[in-house]
Amino acid sequence: MTEHVEHPLAAAIKPLLDAVGATPVRLDEAKTEDVVLEWEGAPALAVRLPHLSSALDRLLAEMTRQFDGRPLTELDRGEKQRVVALLEERGAFTVRHGVETVASALGVSRFTVYNYLNRQDGSKSG
Repeated sequence: MTEHVEHPLAAAIKPLLDAVGATPVRLDEAKTEDVVLEWEGAPALAVRLPHLSSALDRLLAEMTRQFDGRPLTELDRGEKQRVVALLEERGAFTVRHGVETVASALGVSRFTVYNYLNRQDGSKSG
């Protein structure tokens, strides 16, 4: 994969690509699953999106950073509930096996994650 793509669009979208874990790719290296972006009506560069499972790994790593680098298993109950809420906002539970993956990362059961999600839903509607 090519990390360095010579186009102003590549520089403009670099923060977005970094945030979602995508990679700019030269047009001549693009695969059918890559997204081709146009600039002034012509193909400019392609973007290779990460697999959803690696996106969930990145979300979990971001949660670790947000909680001062502490392992997620060491967070207290309230912090774990907050992690689940943040992950739900970011779509983590739309990924296949998302609940299982998050439960493992937090050191809790799937049932506990579902309870946190249900508690959150209850507080939104009431």
